[in-house]
Amino acid sequence: MEQMNKNQSVTLTVIGSGDAFGSGGRLNTCFHVQAADCQLLIDCGATVLSGLKQSGFRVGDIDAILITHFHGDHYGGLPFFLLDYARQQDAKPLTIISPPGAKPRIQSLLDLLYPGSLQLDTLALTFIAYQPFEVVETANFVVQTFPVIHVAAALPNAFRIQLGKHVISYSGDTEWTPVLVDVAKDADLFICQCNYYEKDAKGHLNYRTLQQHLPELSCKKIWLTHFDVDMLAHMEQVELEYAEDGKQITIA
Repeated sequence: MEQMNKNQSVTLTVIGSGDAFGSGGRLNTCFHVQAADCQLLIDCGATVLSGLKQSGFRVGDIDAILITHFHGDHYGGLPFFLLDYARQQDAKPLTIISPPGAKPRIQSLLDLLYPGSLQLDTLALTFIAYQPFEVVETANFVVQTFPVIHVAAALPNAFRIQLGKHVISYSGDTEWTPVLVDVAKDADLFICQCNYYEKDAKGHLNYRTLQQHLPELSCKKIWLTHFDVDMLAHMEQVELEYAEDGKQITIA
């Protein structure tokens, strides 16, 4: 395998920054990451196909999809993505990196939504299942996983993704947990779920709690994401930068 280019720049485009309910008209969670030698998606919510096409990205050019947990607004777009992927004769081989069980879950969704239309074994797919605190290495990037506090049955994790010399971190869906300090450590960009402004809700983080822990986070830049209507109603009071559909950043 070729070694990753350590001096490459990395561009992240927000495909979807909304919650499960599309609050504020935002699309479900998905971030497109482009480096010199690969393209990957971080999460793949139900609206991903429309979001990718609105941003001008082609399904067949994606090398890998990283899934933080099995909730529909984070992986429910895979059946639609893969149906489009199957139509593209020149599509790249695709790797799906997820908690255990992605392949049967996705096949079941395909069978329910489009019976008889697609069998995953006919595609150039590789499934990699990770465990918490595992490091997954590929030719072009490295992913470190961290268990977080969300709905346990969805197998929730946060990510540190290294592409060359750059690190993009993502909390996934979680309430505050000290593990986020390690997730965000020295990251070029830490994308942090912040569902509510001050409402306490199991499995999700609020802005007031995050503010209290900001001194513990050593990331170079933070973007908030995954806003409920409660958070959207307080945006004028939010001092931190936040993700919006279509927003882009290049890390040089």
